[in-house]
Amino acid sequence: MNDYIDIWPRLTLFHSTNVAQKFLYHCYVKQERQDAAKKSYANCYPFIYYLEHGQNFYATAKNAPLSIRPVLLFYGMVQLLKACLLTVDAEYPESTLVLAHGVSTRKRKKQSYEFFEDEVKIQKNGLFTHFSEKMFHVKHSSGEKFQMRILLQRIYELHELFSVYYKENLSLDVIYDHLNQNIIIPSKILDHYHMTLSRFKDYITKELCSFVIISIKNESSSPYIHVTLDNTQKLTPLGCEPFLYGIYDRAYRLPTNITEIFKSSEIIAHYLLLYNLSMICRYETEWWNELLHSYSSDAYPFIIKFLSITADKVPFLLHYFLLDKFESLKSI
Repeated sequence: MNDYIDIWPRLTLFHSTNVAQKFLYHCYVKQERQDAAKKSYANCYPFIYYLEHGQNFYATAKNAPLSIRPVLLFYGMVQLLKACLLTVDAEYPESTLVLAHGVSTRKRKKQSYEFFEDEVKIQKNGLFTHFSEKMFHVKHSSGEKFQMRILLQRIYELHELFSVYYKENLSLDVIYDHLNQNIIIPSKILDHYHMTLSRFKDYITKELCSFVIISIKNESSSPYIHVTLDNTQKLTPLGCEPFLYGIYDRAYRLPTNITEIFKSSEIIAHYLLLYNLSMICRYETEWWNELLHSYSSDAYPFIIKFLSITADKVPFLLHYFLLDKFESLKSI
């Protein structure tokens, strides 16, 4: 049975003020807050309500018409993000500045509009910049733009579609031996990256800076590069960049290019894609319905598959964010 199926039952462990308060208290003590007890009591109810509200959005989206599903999925994600933010920012929302979406898109689309070429622009303040920095330690510049095609490529489960439609080989299979902490990477990644083995060693060491790498070897005549991690650390679905994680096959892949988006948390790509799709279905109703009913755009299968994937993957990744923190409670 795949892990993502049981996400919501797993999150019900937080549906107790006693558990939620102790969990938040632990988070705030680790942040060395003197008011950890006070803040954990104040935030435990909002924390539970955000999770419950998010679950309701996702449950409704599952049975909702496709035409309005992006809105429900986007606001479901927003609620889960708010719960996660309370574990790293006891003051959230400290001001009205963080309540905005934090991104914008062109309100009126051009006549020759192509979804793949559409962009979203980052705003100085708002939820996007706040959760990116607080949860994933990524700072975005105001005015920075992200193209839909590039964001879709960040989603592991869409790579098969890119291969079928555009003959693009966006990633390579990676074998992760978690018992021996060994990551086995096809040597042909060197050709994709235009790197020597020595240069690749420097690159992967830098990208996996939060891991202690024991060795990086490429035995003579072997078609694989072996990266061995310290046995106290695990490669996990959230925070495994530059590797990509797939929830359906529970496997890892390595992108065949080193575009910056592949180095950022996948949550960022889901948020930006859902924001734009939710805006399109609300304000570009004619284009949206033509897409859904005429099947005339190559973007259609990508959008439909993405909506199916994100409904499973965002709750999975954000539940992992919370449970990873919760596990450390057991040692108290």
